[in-house]
Amino acid sequence: MARYKVEICGVNTANIKVLTNEEMVALFEKYQKGDLMAKEDLINGNLKLVLAILKKYSNRTDNMDDLFQVGCIGLIKAIDNFDLSFAVKFSTYACPMIIGEIKRFLRDNNSVRVSRSIKDTAYKILQKKEELIRLLGHEPPIGMLSKELELSEYDINHALDSLKDTVSMYEPIYNDGGDTIYLVDQLQDKKTVAGALENQFMLKEAIEHLKERERHIIKERYFMGRTQMELAEEIGISQAQISRLEKNGLETIKKMIL
Repeated sequence: MARYKVEICGVNTANIKVLTNEEMVALFEKYQKGDLMAKEDLINGNLKLVLAILKKYSNRTDNMDDLFQVGCIGLIKAIDNFDLSFAVKFSTYACPMIIGEIKRFLRDNNSVRVSRSIKDTAYKILQKKEELIRLLGHEPPIGMLSKELELSEYDINHALDSLKDTVSMYEPIYNDGGDTIYLVDQLQDKKTVAGALENQFMLKEAIEHLKERERHIIKERYFMGRTQMELAEEIGISQAQISRLEKNGLETIKKMIL
């Protein structure tokens, strides 16, 4: 059978060896006993995994060579940390680590630029927010920040949004073990823009009607991307309590907008 040459990042995919499961296990056993040549074979034998993942991000950067190197770093980290006792395929373990490295690289090299004045305003808001937290013992409502800083609530939200990471349309939002659903799959067309805006207003109103602690957790989790453990440490309660408050908040929102 003919082997067609396909080059990605200067690598001829036709010449990349793909390891069988038995070969993979044997190489891991050798590497974990100190055989560095086995590690090199593991890297070379899994380059197609890196290249397969890179295809999903080909529209996110002009320099695929850099992205390939970053993906290889994720692959090497996966090889260094993989344990045969995990009882999962190496590719299942490695994919999230490779994707994580690529996402961090794209985030840190984001081409979106926010004006200096907006960022300065955002930092002033955060500074005032910290002052009020120390004074009140809890996070101040946005109306109080608006009054203290003589800024509209819209301007405050807009400035704080400038500090958030942008989200890729190809961000995976669901995977049940089958096909991954990406954000782009859920984007609405122009015919449903009005409905989307209405839903946004309903969602914002529903969040504002939550209990203070639930509102804080929902905003930090879903708008700032913080983990339950981070919030547990910040608030001084257990992760289980954070999870329960988050669940209650989501159920309340669901009842209000459905």
